[in-house]
Amino acid sequence: MKCAIVTGGSRGIGRAICLKLAEEKNYHLLINYTSNEAAAKETLTAVEELGATGEILKFDVGNAEETQKVLTEWQENNPNAVVEVIVNNAGITRDGLFMWMPSEDWNSVINTSLNGFYNVTNFFIQKLLRNKYGRIINMVSVSGVKGTAGQTNYSAAKGALVGATKALAQEVAKRNITVNAVAPGFIRTDMTQDFNEDELKAMIPANRFGEAEEVADLVAFLASRKASYITGEVININGGIYS
Repeated sequence: MKCAIVTGGSRGIGRAICLKLAEEKNYHLLINYTSNEAAAKETLTAVEELGATGEILKFDVGNAEETQKVLTEWQENNPNAVVEVIVNNAGITRDGLFMWMPSEDWNSVINTSLNGFYNVTNFFIQKLLRNKYGRIINMVSVSGVKGTAGQTNYSAAKGALVGATKALAQEVAKRNITVNAVAPGFIRTDMTQDFNEDELKAMIPANRFGEAEEVADLVAFLASRKASYITGEVININGGIYS
């Protein structure tokens, strides 16, 4: 059984990625979520309606012990399953000016995006290397590439993930494993629902917010065999706002 894991897969961009991978029917989907069980179940139902298979895995990617425990149990229950695709999508924002930023807002954002990448990817990396095939896709952000005021913590976490993407790509390329980052700009999701779209769209050359499905199309391409010579890249998908 060939599998793809999508962290933070129950809503927003993560959910769109699950549905896009489901459409292609190449993989059994492991849909990770932390708190919103109803949304995770809805995503799984939608995956199954597309004719694919999947299951839900509840764990907080930022919690190393919990991640290890859940993934180990899953692997023991599915000894013949091979995870070929890892989409590190889970992320949180705790926006605010740095001068007033409490340490918990700094640590929780870094922990989810950066340590979450380590906890999930490190669990599977030796198996990918033995298998001599893999696709690792890290969801970063325009904030991690150019920095965004009011998001020093998020920009730091995503910027660090960009560096990790480039380094790991070089370590594993000989084994047919690619590691890429996708950096969305303003995408219409729960995370951006409070943004003033009319005001912000004036900054975007394409003059609109992006859709989660557009990001998912790019991720699905990077997860496919067609993308085998693309690695260590950060691909911006932002309507021209920053490149």
